Amino acid sequence: MTPEVEDAIASMAAVNNEFFYWMSIALMMLIHAGFLAYEIGASRSKNVLATAMKNLLAFATIIASFFFVGWFLYNAMPTGFIEFNDAAKAALPWSDNMGPNTDDPASGIFWGAFALFAATTGSIMSGAVLERIRTSGFLVLTVFVGSVVWIIGASWGWHGAGWMLTELGFHDVGAAGCVHMIAGFAALGILINLGPRIGRFLPDGTPVTIRPHNLPLTMLGLFLIFTGFFGFLMGCVIYGPGGYATIYGSPTTLSAFAFNTLMGLAGGIIGAYLTSRGEPFWTISGGLAGVIAVAAGLDLYHPALTFVIALVGGGLIPFIGKLLDKMKIDDVVGAVAVHGGMGFYSLIMAGVFLAGYPNTDGNPSISFWGQLIGAVTFAALGFFPAYLLSLGLKKAGLLRIPPEVELQGLDLSEVPATPYPEGIPVTEMRSSSGTAVLVLGEEVK
Repeated sequence: MTPEVEDAIASMAAVNNEFFYWMSIALMMLIHAGFLAYEIGASRSKNVLATAMKNLLAFATIIASFFFVGWFLYNAMPTGFIEFNDAAKAALPWSDNMGPNTDDPASGIFWGAFALFAATTGSIMSGAVLERIRTSGFLVLTVFVGSVVWIIGASWGWHGAGWMLTELGFHDVGAAGCVHMIAGFAALGILINLGPRIGRFLPDGTPVTIRPHNLPLTMLGLFLIFTGFFGFLMGCVIYGPGGYATIYGSPTTLSAFAFNTLMGLAGGIIGAYLTSRGEPFWTISGGLAGVIAVAAGLDLYHPALTFVIALVGGGLIPFIGKLLDKMKIDDVVGAVAVHGGMGFYSLIMAGVFLAGYPNTDGNPSISFWGQLIGAVTFAALGFFPAYLLSLGLKKAGLLRIPPEVELQGLDLSEVPATPYPEGIPVTEMRSSSGTAVLVLGEEVK
């Protein structure tokens, strides 16, 4: 092979590598389109624009803060302490690697994929706290979890040099723990301080269902999330000249991910359908629960085993939702059950079914105890910081909107627009331009 051909092949491999993660980022954007539709549909019509704006602002603030803080923490903290190693220095916002640099075509696309992971943690929490949280308080919480808390967990349990891998043989290729579980337990900590929506529980504790104003839109949003999940899982794969590898560097294939993602999706939907007796919201949520339930061992499971694990996982989430109801915790979209509960379940199932499986060279084999310790660590990392910060915001009066605002709806107080203006009577004088206006819902010429 001539040097020219070798150079051409190397250049093509580099281009393919960049394009792979570029498409991962693009597909992950569908996750956020899905969360937007999902949460708008799950809210009542008086809160739909405030819900949408909260999602947009969460996305934007996390992307910006992850550039300045998050990427550095991922590269600096795999041992549990901040270390200014070469990778950490390259991730500092003023580094040559953190901007246009023809000598480094990879940093931007890797950062971009991780920034979208970070934004996902904010979207997970966003749905849980709908219809009663202050936008300012929520943004403080989402930036904290999205650019500090979860990425520390990822550095510990997802980085190739993370102490969970090197000491415990921890295995979580699809980020069931470091993304979903941490965000789900963070949402739980916030919900305890935030409290339920007005009217969600009767004085004797009986839960009252507050129905979504547009359940079909919520279901469509979840299907967009399913689609975006393929981009999410692309970002969990290392792609290079030697082929595909997991985030830990162990060999894998996209075939394994395709088999198990689809079987997890199917199993979760069927499981949730059976145990919820066909309730549409839990049934469609079961698809997401199923994928998360198998995400930790996505590279190693047989598809038949994947289906069974996801079937059980999807079947569990309605019961987790009922348990939260008994605790008077108002989780509007089931984020704690689907993300927190299934993230924990996923890590434990990997410990049960993959125990003894060899890990990457020089690291301990996968073990039940390693997975359990990792799961407990992630639960604590998600819950306690978010609980304490939300408690501080609550005491400062910055967490929850006033009751009168909640009753009339956030759109009237926070958003200078209306989502469905055709159905709202408006009292106005005829304009001087002669343009027709609406007076109490009737057109006046």
